[in-house]
This record gives sequence, structure tokens and C-alpha cells, in this order.
Amino acid sequence: MKRTWPEEFDFILDGAEEVSLEVPVARKGDVSQGETVTRHALKVRLTQQDYERVWPLAETRYRLGGSRTGKAITLIANNPHYQQWHPADGGSDAGDAEGGRSYATRYVVVFFLLDEVRETADA
Repeated sequence: MKRTWPEEFDFILDGAEEVSLEVPVARKGDVSQGETVTRHALKVRLTQQDYERVWPLAETRYRLGGSRTGKAITLIANNPHYQQWHPADGGSDAGDAEGGRSYATRYVVVFFLLDEVRETADA
């Protein structure tokens, strides 16, 4: 099934940084000896509130549109092969609102695997 990334969450990817992940090779019944494979990903720092909204989309592949047409992403949430790229604390910002109340905005750093999507055409 081809799923498209929900447009309501496009803003999350606007400031995404493209990175390369060096992932240890996993072989059934064998421990890798330092072998890695490179995977492209998007690194995003988003508010805790936005993360809670997008979390239900985790571990599912979504095709992108716009400037990233031809690519697909998968939010890494709990896949054991990508444990070091699971969502992590992204710090917080604190300040005072105009009314004098103090506030703090918490952030989460997440990674989306980034893949090329090739469409096949019938001859």
C-alpha cells in the first residue's frame, strides 16, 4: 500500500537536516564484525507536542511530495536495529509570555529514514 505523508505535518520536515546513519549489519544468528551500511535520514528537532501528534505514524513508510517527490520516509521509534537513533531529549526553551507567565517548551530529536522511491511503469 502506498501511503502519502499527511500534508498537515509537512511543517515538521521544513527544517530537517539530511544526515547519514552508519547502521551495523544485522545477520540472522551472527554478530557483525564492525560491518555497517549507510542509510540516509532526516534529523528533526520538534516540540514534544508535535512529536506526540506524529508518533502514531512511526515505523510506517510514507511517500513525500513537493520538493522531496520521489522519496519516502519512515519515523524511527522503536526498531531495535536503529536503537541509537530512537527519539531523544532535544532540550527545552524557557521564557516569559507577555502576560508575565513563565513557560517552557520541550523538544524531541527524531530521525526519519529517507529512501528513494522508484515508480515502475508497464511497458
